[in-house]
Amino acid sequence: MKMPPRLDLKAALAGTDGALVARDVRVPMAALANGNPLSVAPASLKDAHVLIRTTSQLNAALALVALDGVAARLVIAPPDLKDEHLADVIHRAGIDTLVADGAVVTGLRSVTVSPDLKAADAAGQARVTEWVMFTSGTSGAPKMVAHSLAGLAGAIMKPGAISPGAGEKIVWGTFYDIRRYGGLQILLRALIGGASLVLSEPDETATEFLMRLGQAGVSHLTGTPSHWRRALMSPAIGRIAPRYVRLSGEIAGQAVLDALKLQFPAAAIGHAYASTEAGVGFEVTDGLEGFPADFVGRLDAQKMGAVEMKVEGGTLHLRSPRTAMGYVGGAEALKDDGWVDSGDMVELRGTRYHFAGRRGGIINVGGLKINPEEVEAVINRHPGVALSRVSSRKNPITGALVVADVVLADAANDNATFKESLLALCRAQLPAFKVPALVRFVERLELTAGGKLARHG
Repeated sequence: MKMPPRLDLKAALAGTDGALVARDVRVPMAALANGNPLSVAPASLKDAHVLIRTTSQLNAALALVALDGVAARLVIAPPDLKDEHLADVIHRAGIDTLVADGAVVTGLRSVTVSPDLKAADAAGQARVTEWVMFTSGTSGAPKMVAHSLAGLAGAIMKPGAISPGAGEKIVWGTFYDIRRYGGLQILLRALIGGASLVLSEPDETATEFLMRLGQAGVSHLTGTPSHWRRALMSPAIGRIAPRYVRLSGEIAGQAVLDALKLQFPAAAIGHAYASTEAGVGFEVTDGLEGFPADFVGRLDAQKMGAVEMKVEGGTLHLRSPRTAMGYVGGAEALKDDGWVDSGDMVELRGTRYHFAGRRGGIINVGGLKINPEEVEAVINRHPGVALSRVSSRKNPITGALVVADVVLADAANDNATFKESLLALCRAQLPAFKVPALVRFVERLELTAGGKLARHG
């Protein structure tokens, strides 16, 4: 892998007045620039291959800052990394050191991390460190994708990126976990931009987190559309008044964009496209779902951060300086020409491309293909629906039936009349074969650790 120039993360922290904020702990950025959160001197981990596996988002962030420019490789374990995959990950990534706030792994040098900062030592000559992340939504052994810090921060450093204006104080919050790509982007925005970041806790409800965000004066808040739908259902949504709202990670349908604009009329609302392999692609800020067709087929560094896009076979492909350096430990290589097949299907409707869903998620009903996300977008337009998930059920005649699980905005609407009005909306906007054969009302829908709808089977 060709290593790009190094970005000095600790230099960006020096002299700033931001902080990393957990439920019971606040770590000033300036203190982190000169402090050591590890149980050993960072210099003793020079050129190490480190697995960061903590229960705390804060501790993961502290370890990343302490070891960038010191370790050769930092593998960031997501919170849902299964124990059964641990040995394989250690082998494929050549791990020799575990940084954790809990259990140790036999045969590895084990280091603990905590917010109790000690005096830092001189770590020696700085190097370019690989930051390795796991792809989401895979079954079996997870893929690991290597980035440089400079590549990860490409969208942050480009002209026009968010930075505080005169007299402005930025307090970031994110429903994402910072050990996933979307959350890491927000961590880096806070670190590099000298802002604060409020981190969620694993046992915290959406309502509890919203209340803490309100107390912290959050100004910039991000999450998946599913995160935001959940937040909009919480009575604590009125505790926050962000100036900037961003969605990414899933298709941002018009219903959730409109709901957020209604809730936060003074906020700038955007939805961004990114993937662990391709990096941050673009952001749309016009309040409409999809993205303008002229984003495709051009290279516009000023507006799109030097991201090039094309559509082949109905699937979006991206190429940019933010693309990952490659996979770690045996996964197939990224294409030599730099293009990354996102696996996300798009459709051109007039002057705008709309996301249709994942290529691998299509439901086949009697030979007719259905994207679950397309049906969900229609269901979510119903004013009585908070969230929906469309899946399939095996059928001996058609092969599959379309099933919709629906969370109601008001549980009292769970009746036959409401169900008929929902189906009438689907019949009016979808071909007959895409209309759900079964609608089930549920209290909640499970989200993955990455904040996306959990799609089983």
